[in-house]
Amino acid sequence: MIDFNTKEMSSLLAEVFAPWIQDLAIQPLGKDATGANFRLPQNPDLVRGGGDGPKVICGQAVAAVADTASVLTISALNNRFRNCTTVDLSTNFLRPMLLGDVDIRIEALSNGRRMAVTRADLRAAGSDKLTATATCTFVYLED
Repeated sequence: MIDFNTKEMSSLLAEVFAPWIQDLAIQPLGKDATGANFRLPQNPDLVRGGGDGPKVICGQAVAAVADTASVLTISALNNRFRNCTTVDLSTNFLRPMLLGDVDIRIEALSNGRRMAVTRADLRAAGSDKLTATATCTFVYLED
């Protein structure tokens, strides 16, 4: 059974995810009946290069965070990790995600016997304005 706490989420991250995903240091904040909240701490290694202006988190990191937090959410809702793989990930970038802490809300739109679908909303910490959304679809590889 997965209790939604930092120790168990860290253990799941270490057991299931690649080291570079673990390096994102996604922090679980809490869960409810339909989803979970996370924080991505500020990380200068996620900033894209090139050009003048503010430092912007790269799109690849945004997609990875949405996917990873979604798997953590469905694991928590299932009370265990179910071996799964991403079959679709659609990310919409609404405005630049500036370097800083990022708040993430994952809603489980569907969590069935064979598949799960989530929606991720990402915002600069403390902001009401969405910076990105993602819809993730997973197929469970076991019953």
